[in-house]
Amino acid sequence: MAEHVRVAVIGSGFGGLGAAVRLRRMGITDFVVLERASAVGGTWRDNTYPGCACDVPSHLYSFSFAPNPRWPRTYSGQPHIREYLERLTDTFGLRPHLRFDCPAERLRWDTEALCWSVETPRGTLTADVVVSATGPLSEPRTPELPGLDDFPGRVFHTARWDHEHSLRGRRVAVVGTGASAAQIVPAIEREVTELTVFQRTPPWVVPRGDRRITALEGWLHSMFPVTGAARRQLLWALREVQVGSFTRHPNRLRLLERLALRHMRRAIPDPALRARLTPEYRIGCKRIVVSDDWYPALAKPHVTLVDSGLREVRGPVLVAEDGRRVEVDAIVLATGFRVTDPPIARQVTGSYGTTLAEEWRDGMTALRGTTAAGFPNFLTIIGPNTGLGNTSMLLIIEAQLNYLADFMTKLALLGRSGGRTALSPRPAAVRAWTELMRRRLARSVWNSGGCDSWYLDARGRNSTVWPGTTAEFARVTRRVDLDEYEVLRARTAERTPA
Repeated sequence: MAEHVRVAVIGSGFGGLGAAVRLRRMGITDFVVLERASAVGGTWRDNTYPGCACDVPSHLYSFSFAPNPRWPRTYSGQPHIREYLERLTDTFGLRPHLRFDCPAERLRWDTEALCWSVETPRGTLTADVVVSATGPLSEPRTPELPGLDDFPGRVFHTARWDHEHSLRGRRVAVVGTGASAAQIVPAIEREVTELTVFQRTPPWVVPRGDRRITALEGWLHSMFPVTGAARRQLLWALREVQVGSFTRHPNRLRLLERLALRHMRRAIPDPALRARLTPEYRIGCKRIVVSDDWYPALAKPHVTLVDSGLREVRGPVLVAEDGRRVEVDAIVLATGFRVTDPPIARQVTGSYGTTLAEEWRDGMTALRGTTAAGFPNFLTIIGPNTGLGNTSMLLIIEAQLNYLADFMTKLALLGRSGGRTALSPRPAAVRAWTELMRRRLARSVWNSGGCDSWYLDARGRNSTVWPGTTAEFARVTRRVDLDEYEVLRARTAERTPA
């Protein structure tokens, strides 16, 4: 007989561990956390490339219920963030719930039993509720380039860094100029002989201002936690007041553009290079790069910027779309992640007999960014239209954890009348929410800023970004509105037309 749990959480990054903490604090201990790797950490476990760090200030990039008074820098690096997650796991007693090297390979909703069947390498288990916390930055996107498989040197994605392959003294190409590339290039340019950066579209770059946090600051935050909370609140408020410029008034971002251009002029003396690095779209349309050393690295004599996409690979020679060629020994793919077509969606089959990927063939949709029609008792952490362009995703995660808590509470109350119960969002409610997102995003910088970014799916629809403040998102996810859901019971577990 298959093992049964009340909740199965998939993934042990910030979302999965946060869900586990919230369940335990509710008194729910009958749950498992299924993790495909052998340690917690999610994207902060997988991304170990040189220079890997967060572009959100440290005191805002932690859970409000688990502050860290001893962050070493104002912007923390990957090792310290991963250490924080390991400590979180131990502090809240999560290890007994963790199952490492145990990916959720296939999930299927059982309409008769009103539960999920979850297949893993260790066997099948069933769960009343599934919380998918696989994250949008978990699956690397590898470009389909002719000849890439026949490249004679080493090729690896930033999220799968090959630490056994030294780049010292080699000719290296970095494909991409996003946030990861902006951290990698300055970190490796000191050891390589030649570094070529392939840029399809230049990013907007603003100063980082990173510094070491002093011992006095750490002492104050440890001895007087209110000081750390105040620091967090100030960082949050500064970003909240900027949201309107991104969502409703993109023209107001011109001041930020002037700051970015001045930042460039200070680091790039060559006007020709500055021209190639100057974006032609509104700042914020693509993810803004936060860096003090990206431009200085590009100005080094052994670093070459190819302001053209990579078209194909011919043996050791890389050919750009404009015909330029460069011979290299190694290729680093800083090409991002599969954000709008998450692989987990192909593995989940709901009450209609279709997969989540099939239901999302015209774009990802979810009620309040969390639940999808036809997938009862299935919640996604960092789901459709929950992404942020200028602040900490942990604020969104905590809001969704509140929604999860109320979802579990509502389920328990409904179940008191007897029999197993499930909640499935009404298709009409999902459509209404999706239309609201579409209308609000229409004039946002992400839709109207004149660029093609990973915020947009293959159809050009923005199914990624939340078009409001984090405070507003917290309000709209504070409670589960049962009017937006179909209540399914064991004896009437059928699809109800919207």
